[in-house]
Amino acid sequence: MIYSYEYGYLFSTLLVVAILLIGVVIYDITQKKHSILRNFPVIGHLRYLLEIIGPEIRQYIVTGNNEERPFSRDERRWIYASSKKENDDFGFGTDDDLETSENYLIIKHAGFPYISKSNKDWKNLLYPIPCAKVLGAARGRVKAYRPGSVVNIAGMSFGSLSGRAVEALNRGASIADCYQSTGEGGISAYHNCGGDLIWNIGSGYFGCRDDKGQFSLSRFKEAISKYPVKAIEIKLSQGAKPGLGGLLPGKKVSAEIAQARGVPVGVNCHSPSSHSAFSNVDELLDFVELLASESGLPVGIKSAVGEMSFWKELCEKMKTTDRGVDFVSIDGGEGGTGAAPLVFTDHVSLPFKIGFTSVYKEFAKQGLHHDVVFIGSGKLGLPESALFAFSMGADLVNVGREALLSIGCIQAQRCHTNRCPTGVTTQSKWLARGLDPSLKSVRVASYITTLRKEILRVSWACGISHPSLLCPDQIAILDGCYQSKSPKEIFDYENGWGLPSQVDTDEINRIMSV
Repeated sequence: MIYSYEYGYLFSTLLVVAILLIGVVIYDITQKKHSILRNFPVIGHLRYLLEIIGPEIRQYIVTGNNEERPFSRDERRWIYASSKKENDDFGFGTDDDLETSENYLIIKHAGFPYISKSNKDWKNLLYPIPCAKVLGAARGRVKAYRPGSVVNIAGMSFGSLSGRAVEALNRGASIADCYQSTGEGGISAYHNCGGDLIWNIGSGYFGCRDDKGQFSLSRFKEAISKYPVKAIEIKLSQGAKPGLGGLLPGKKVSAEIAQARGVPVGVNCHSPSSHSAFSNVDELLDFVELLASESGLPVGIKSAVGEMSFWKELCEKMKTTDRGVDFVSIDGGEGGTGAAPLVFTDHVSLPFKIGFTSVYKEFAKQGLHHDVVFIGSGKLGLPESALFAFSMGADLVNVGREALLSIGCIQAQRCHTNRCPTGVTTQSKWLARGLDPSLKSVRVASYITTLRKEILRVSWACGISHPSLLCPDQIAILDGCYQSKSPKEIFDYENGWGLPSQVDTDEINRIMSV
């Protein structure tokens, strides 16, 4: 009888545990708040348990707050907290070693901070910071465009990202009043959820190609008429894989992806390493003017930076002819990608600070810098990085991986395997189902809004109304030996470089004071 009682008790206990586990499984796979739990019921809770106790055990057995790459734990924590509208402050002071850190960025605050004279409720207006310049205005484009936000979403293709991730980003762009670059994979139905679009056209001409893979003007115009495209961005190269083509394996080319790209279903989708519509600077400028005249839209280029002869020739042609780009997007070598050879991600293309300033100087030497909108990308989704870019002449910054972190990415670095655990960079329907676009769109919008808030607060602390008014002399770079230099000195900028024209400055002050 004793043994029967013990077995009965054990059976009852196991039955209760089984029922509880079944209940947890049902809850996990039906809830929409956490992608990890939807995709990995029960065991997914271990991730959150380890996250909770992480600060207590980190100092003994785990890397420090600032050691991980590409984004440190502190950086990820700030992005996660910002996206969830949680407390994004840090306590007990900095844990960086300011005195001995090399190339450490310091922003010089002013003795008398800027006080807004506007009656705006900045919080309820989501901290709007419109672009200081108008894309296409200098060249008289019919559909010139002033972005409503200096922070926008970088190009990440449908195919590299899941449809749900693209949809979340586009909905978030609509909420935050910013634009989303499509990436070179064409425009899909997931891009058409309310957010403004910058159409990124790469060497595969996805979405505007004929049956032979060549550029098709008729299909280009057809797409323009169907989607909220505000500007065209011709992709020459990408920071993480410059000068390299791409391949989307046929098994990933679903009917949806095939429709967006204009390619056959189930067939390997190649993106060549170079364009077929042009092969030199003259032909590039002709192509730019063709797209601008046929669409009325601003047209620019996106590129990583390697040798400088291309940029010198481009500026010379723009100075001596009536052709030119409306904007230039510079992607640093530290930028992200879904997949690339290690040598390209680590050793090909200049990092943002060097690449951007090198290109900006070429335009400034020709007196063209006020007529072109400069966009920066490559780990600029944190306030100090973005402010450095603005101080050196950037008018806009695009954020990529930081936006992915805000919609659930955990930096698993499995983007190239199709096994992204959070459903962000995968075409697996099972994994993608864990990402709820309605919830995640709010999170990416909250992150962008918080980033703008911090950019605005620091700008005001520096005594200026808008980040584009930040000049190189307001930044210090520590050398680790108790000395500092201005970026103006380091990157050989002349007086006035990095600042908007007086016309744009007057317009900025008007916009920010209304």
